[in-house]
Amino acid sequence: MALNDHVQRDQPSGVPPLALTGERTLPDVPAENYWYRRHLAVYEWIGARVASLRVVDMACGEGYGSELLSRSAASVVGVDANPEAHEHARRRYVRQNLRFELDLVETHGSEAAYDAVVFLQTIEHVHDPTAVLEHFRSILSPGGTAFISTPNVLTLAPPGAVKSDNPWHLKEYRAEEYDELCRSVFAGVELLGVFHARKLRVHELGLKLGWDAVHQRLRLTDSFYDRFTPAIASSDFALRTGPLDSALDFLAVCRT
Repeated sequence: MALNDHVQRDQPSGVPPLALTGERTLPDVPAENYWYRRHLAVYEWIGARVASLRVVDMACGEGYGSELLSRSAASVVGVDANPEAHEHARRRYVRQNLRFELDLVETHGSEAAYDAVVFLQTIEHVHDPTAVLEHFRSILSPGGTAFISTPNVLTLAPPGAVKSDNPWHLKEYRAEEYDELCRSVFAGVELLGVFHARKLRVHELGLKLGWDAVHQRLRLTDSFYDRFTPAIASSDFALRTGPLDSALDFLAVCRT
């Protein structure tokens, strides 16, 4: 893979492109499209549920999710501690009800100012997840909701491994572990899974039938995936209640 395959393409004038680091996913990187769409599917699901609410998107990264949420929410604050990501986000995504702040998720906000907290694919990076969840609860208004996602160790890591080889991940969770963590802080928790759908489900079934061996034998690997990966859409993922052990990611819907 060439170096340019790891950097965003075709950014608007005056917007510095970001490079993949392993800490965040990015739009406008064709080779990264699977992961971007997998994250986007969750943002879209949440976006349909935060209409007219005050939302904070913690660890917002590049900013695409904050912008999506702002299409329905009353207001959105995208928070990230990375200066390059913050500068990119504030320049690229400009909406009247959207702003970006350079801050730590552990300390942002000092009062119950939000109706919803969004924290996707990041809790596996933090040293004290319980303290982070307690902070989120403290900045939610009465009756507020936190939407918090994380990968499923059973489908991300090799069989039997404690975690994947992602160096940024400190802890990866099984469904029951993640549910217990969230319930230790929030009064009500609903745990959903992210699963392959549509063409990704067909591809998944094909792999079980030996597609890997076929495309390699026919020398179709590069030509197939150079077309298949950029064509993946967020609709090729679905959120549902289970079976959670086979989910790609978990989304905890946590209520105060």
